[in-house]
Amino acid sequence: MRSVLYVLTTLAVIGLAFWAYRENYATQSSLSETDRLHRDIRTAHARLAVLKAEWAYLNRPDRLLDLADINFDRLGLLPFRPDQFGRVDEVAYPAPPLLDITNSVDVSGTLPQAEETQ
Repeated sequence: MRSVLYVLTTLAVIGLAFWAYRENYATQSSLSETDRLHRDIRTAHARLAVLKAEWAYLNRPDRLLDLADINFDRLGLLPFRPDQFGRVDEVAYPAPPLLDITNSVDVSGTLPQAEETQ
């Protein structure tokens, strides 16, 4: 009886060791994947900062004004004037579309009466 208990205990220890071994490697794999994702996120943030700086540089008002002057013959761009803006109450909104009624309902009849209970 004791030998069976020793064998079962040994098998349980071996099984737990195998499980711990697999969990250790799964954890290490997850940690390395997390590190890779953090590195990718840092790279994306750095690239985004560069793109925002380039966008701000290209959209400088003095640069856009010079480009509008250079390309005036092709584009005909002029500065905005206050009289070019309208008010909200001057906006003409389209009328809502009329819905076609395809299945008419007869409402001229009487409503069914509830059955009287005794």
